[in-house]
Amino acid sequence: MATHAPQMSRIGDPLSRVDGRLKTTGTARYTADFPHEGLVYGVIVSSAITRGRIVEIDGSAAEALPGVLTVLSHANRPAYVEADKAWHDMVAPKGSPYRVLDTDEVRWAQQPVALVVAESFEAARHGARLVRIRYESAPHQTDIDHARAEAFNPKGDGTYSPEKSRGDFAEAFAAAPVRVEGEYRLAFEHHNPMEPHAATALWRPDGSLLVHDKTQGSQNSRDYLAGVFGLEPDQVEVVAPFMGGGFGSGLRPQYQLALAALAARKVDRPVKVVMTRQQMFSHQYRPHVAFDIALGADEDGRLQAINADCTGVTSRFETFAENIVDWPARIYACDNVRLDYRVAPIDTYTPGSMRAPGAATSLNLFEIAMDELAYAANMDPLALRLANYSDKDQITDQPYTSKALKEAYRIGAERFGWGKRSMAPRSMKDGRELVGWGMATGVWESLFQAHTVRARLGLDGRLEVANASADIGTGTYTIMTQIASEELGLPVDRIDARLGDSSLPKAPVEGGSWGAASIGNALLLACGSLREKLLSAARRREQSPLANAGIEQVEFVGGTIRLKSDPSRAIDLTDLVHGEGGPIEAEESNSPDQLAAPKKARNTHQAVFVEVKVDEALGQIRVTRVTAAVAAGRIINPKTARSQILGGVVMGIGMALHEETMADHRLGRFMNHNLAEYHVPAHADIADIDVVFVDEPDPEVNPMGIKGLGEIGIVGTAAAVANAIFHATGRRERSLPITIDRLL
Repeated sequence: MATHAPQMSRIGDPLSRVDGRLKTTGTARYTADFPHEGLVYGVIVSSAITRGRIVEIDGSAAEALPGVLTVLSHANRPAYVEADKAWHDMVAPKGSPYRVLDTDEVRWAQQPVALVVAESFEAARHGARLVRIRYESAPHQTDIDHARAEAFNPKGDGTYSPEKSRGDFAEAFAAAPVRVEGEYRLAFEHHNPMEPHAATALWRPDGSLLVHDKTQGSQNSRDYLAGVFGLEPDQVEVVAPFMGGGFGSGLRPQYQLALAALAARKVDRPVKVVMTRQQMFSHQYRPHVAFDIALGADEDGRLQAINADCTGVTSRFETFAENIVDWPARIYACDNVRLDYRVAPIDTYTPGSMRAPGAATSLNLFEIAMDELAYAANMDPLALRLANYSDKDQITDQPYTSKALKEAYRIGAERFGWGKRSMAPRSMKDGRELVGWGMATGVWESLFQAHTVRARLGLDGRLEVANASADIGTGTYTIMTQIASEELGLPVDRIDARLGDSSLPKAPVEGGSWGAASIGNALLLACGSLREKLLSAARRREQSPLANAGIEQVEFVGGTIRLKSDPSRAIDLTDLVHGEGGPIEAEESNSPDQLAAPKKARNTHQAVFVEVKVDEALGQIRVTRVTAAVAAGRIINPKTARSQILGGVVMGIGMALHEETMADHRLGRFMNHNLAEYHVPAHADIADIDVVFVDEPDPEVNPMGIKGLGEIGIVGTAAAVANAIFHATGRRERSLPITIDRLL
């Protein structure tokens, strides 16, 4: 992608998104936008029961419609590899992955049970309504309170935490003069990005497969399809240059992908399958959890005991587990900690990662309990956090590569005006509205994954930088352009960043806030190697002005390579490539093994302060101000970085006040499976959000000092809203979201 302004951009500049023009003019192609000759359409038929089996599928009425090509079901689908191993993807949890249209068994409500394929979308949709299915129902369970009887510890996957307990919680809690305990809950949440999941599949004459998929990992989808259809990975190409939001829903291949490929094989035509908004509620979600928390402190608010005991839900066929109970045990100094975590199987699809998985659930509930402890100890909530501040990871006993959380507390409190807050609930008013101020702490991991990046300077003088990773809306195209611009001295309009194609150099799925750090450092290596190759070519030129120059003696500026000591001695990069007779390229890989300070903890931190106003008569809640002070290492682009925090904060407000997927447990179905009744924050719900980045140089976290920003903005935000509501109303709500009916 390239901007139309011939400008240089350095790391740290607020460069506008280089793909912005494509997106704002509607010319960026998302998954469902790719045309193919002979394209036909598939519409999914979803199960009408929650658990049981299909007795009969009658598609005759649908197949009689003009334009309908087939009704695909378990009874007539093409063959695929049925072994569990073939259906495992890069991030699959333990268990037996769902295989589309595999048998007559129904395991959750809205499971895909048929696909109607037709010449037009309208004919396919009409046909889907005519498919008649007879079921035999079986008892189901979707209620966590009943499913807890079957809950178990998911041992062996890194999330089972009793072994990380320390000290003697029971004795310390009994002796603590200040105590808080209770059950805190987070409702089911579904991702609901703007772009629904979609796939278009085309089998080529040579037996290879081309797919457009909405995915956060093109090579994950590629390898998944290769396994399912018994192909070599190089026989599958997955293309996904743009993504209209994922938030974790695109980490794993969703069922429309395999359905499109199966249907394309069946009818020997390219097939497009797009989920409806209702079907977006039929796959993964943030799991409902019940979190039992107990805190004991001394008279000065110092923690003496922590109990974190969480139960979440998973499907019956896979075990999805999250790092939930670890977070409180890591971030606050406390010698006596008891941890336990279980998952309860229910009759739904497998839950999955959703923005800041584990941490958002954990800390947005635990930080409410910390606010309760502050009031029990008669302490300012910020003072309580400072009293329990730790300069090391309390589980691993490792120091941090950097931790500027105290500075974030200080700057955030000053900008918000926290010092003017009165302690007593219901003590601040604005007309008929009660005013509340709350705060919380956010923590996320600074992750780093192996990537390979190619940098190629072409005969036209344009630089292409390429990696198979996805830009999931975070601005990866833009930061790649900035890094390359600085390293090779080219204006941004001469740089093309390529992403989201499985044929490009290696990348894992994009998530966990590791994209900028991982791709950025691999790109830095690739640009360094390309600089060396360009200088080597320059030295070889006849009568070269750079014949004896070393890499430390030259600089890349304005499309040239020149001597630092005498800028007049320069060679134009385009001329240089022409002299070599073809493009010059370099490809390099990073690795977590290359990181310095392997025995140190790596985290981003946030201090978030929130103001709410609550109508005393109506119970209506408004979030009127948010200050998010973020310590996240080096900021590559403050404009796109701010956007990431804004997005996280908005999702945190949604978690606090709006987002809840409601299940009718008698039917075993999510009932509000649409955007009219599943509320996400709208523009009218969002007021001023002040984002400030704390200066936090960190040469140890990775070579570029990048920590990542995609998730930290949501962690703690919902808790700060809940704590502000308590300050405004004096009513403590321990379950999220906090809706008007609960306040009234």
